[in-house]
Amino acid sequence: MNLQYITDAKGHKSAVQLPLKDWEQIQKDLSELERLRNKKLFMTELAEAVEEMKLIKEGKKQARNAEDFLNEL
Repeated sequence: MNLQYITDAKGHKSAVQLPLKDWEQIQKDLSELERLRNKKLFMTELAEAVEEMKLIKEGKKQARNAEDFLNEL
C-alpha cells in the first residue's frame, strides 16, 4: 500500500492519501467484516432462541404471548 501523508506547516501529519485501488479494497474488506459481524450476531441470537424454546418445553420458563414477542422485535 503506497500511502502519502499530508503534513501541516509544523510537520504534523493531518491526512493520508492512498491509491483508489487500495481504498476500494479497504471498503470491500470493511463490508465483509460487517457481514461476518452480523452473521455472528444472528447465530448468537438464534442459539439463545433455541435455548429459550428448550426451557419452555421443559417447563422451566413460561412462553410469551405473540404480542410481547412482536414488541421485542
